[in-house]
Amino acid sequence: MLRVVSITALVLAGACTLARADVFRWVDEQGVIHYSDEWVPGSVVVKTTVKPHSDSGVAPSGVSGGGRLNEQLADQANSRAVQQDVAKVRDSQCNWAKDRYMKAIASRRVYNEGKDGERQYMTDAEADAYREQARKDVLQACGSVPEWKPDQPIPEPKPIPEPKVNPDLATSE
Repeated sequence: MLRVVSITALVLAGACTLARADVFRWVDEQGVIHYSDEWVPGSVVVKTTVKPHSDSGVAPSGVSGGGRLNEQLADQANSRAVQQDVAKVRDSQCNWAKDRYMKAIASRRVYNEGKDGERQYMTDAEADAYREQARKDVLQACGSVPEWKPDQPIPEPKPIPEPKVNPDLATSE
């Protein structure tokens, strides 16, 4: 009987430790906040099962237990991390919108890619509507539209580096 009770206690203790998990928070590209028990790049720990320990064992002056202070510091750190993530997302959305707008106004012809990768060129009216929508997207994402000067040279596209090939492996024998 004692053996059954001790085995049951071990199983219950193991189950209780499995139920505790870290909670992570992150913001996606659209600004939507997500929570998960799995870490993803850019996520911040909101709740953890690991308790911070202090070497001295003495609480800071004026604080009983130090738990409340630790919670406040963790909340502040989480808030800063979330704000930084949101700022990074806004910056990436702004850069994408600016890039799309600059390409649209610098191009003589605007096109969409079809299912097979073929280009489907827009009419002048469709291209103008596309450029206007791109301008609105930049205004919404960045707050202002960059000035475009038609006499500025269009930057050359960056060449794609060729893959490095080992000549010994590339030759047939």
